[in-house]
Amino acid sequence: MCKESVMSELTKTVGVIGLGLIGGSMAIDLKRRGYAQTVLGVEQDSVAAEAARTIGLVDETVSYEDCIRRADIVVVAVPVSSAVNLLPDILDRFTDGQIVIDVCSTKGRICHATQYHPRRGQYVSTHPMAGTEYSGPWAAQPGLFDGRACIFADSEKSSPRALKAVEELYDVLHMRPIYMNADQHDVHTAYVSHISHITSFALALTVLDKEKDEKHIFDLASGGFSSTVRLAKSSADMWVPILSQNHDNVLRVMDTYIGKMQAFRDAVAGYDEEKIRELIREANKIKKILR
Repeated sequence: MCKESVMSELTKTVGVIGLGLIGGSMAIDLKRRGYAQTVLGVEQDSVAAEAARTIGLVDETVSYEDCIRRADIVVVAVPVSSAVNLLPDILDRFTDGQIVIDVCSTKGRICHATQYHPRRGQYVSTHPMAGTEYSGPWAAQPGLFDGRACIFADSEKSSPRALKAVEELYDVLHMRPIYMNADQHDVHTAYVSHISHITSFALALTVLDKEKDEKHIFDLASGGFSSTVRLAKSSADMWVPILSQNHDNVLRVMDTYIGKMQAFRDAVAGYDEEKIRELIREANKIKKILR
């Protein structure tokens, strides 16, 4: 990234609204790596706000209004159902030069809610493809984003200055940018992220039902089970609005997944070892993509 950067034009006060895993982790690295001189935090949950101050995620916790008044860049890191309403309001309150980004996992409704706003150019829609199954400020960690992809949605609708500043922000987080429109984003994330969480939730429910009768089932769980079901620990407050807002894409992926499960069930029910082998070998082709 060129040293003559947009960042040098800013006083580099970053406001983070929502001090959970993503917002908190961004706050840590943006301050430690010199992008932000000051990090302001907004957190409605008083326990989480106190934890964020104690851990040192932010320099100050402030009100929503104070954050928007003081910050050069505002990061909206709240559930997508809240972000849809917050972003137009933030743009309403902005003065020239301020920039807002969101880090939400769906983009269609957010981009639609802001597309005709007179300050649309000051908004950059992003989705850093990183995270864990944990939530809250205590889950924040340095280096969470290193080497991961960040999707920029509808970037052509952002001003060149705002886009350059946010590209620099993610460069500081050591992320690689991918550009696509909001609808493409929602299709792709339904396949690579949303269905993974749904299957993990369903597997957890299946095993929990069995565990009611067989108390030792978790004693027998291997590393494979733990890695497959770990996403079931994810927050309902975050995932309910994601699945709701990406409703159509998620349903299409679920239908495809159910069809594949049915194919496996039919093969197992029919003692069709050759079909089982065929399905597994077909699935093994994923090794060419995921190494």
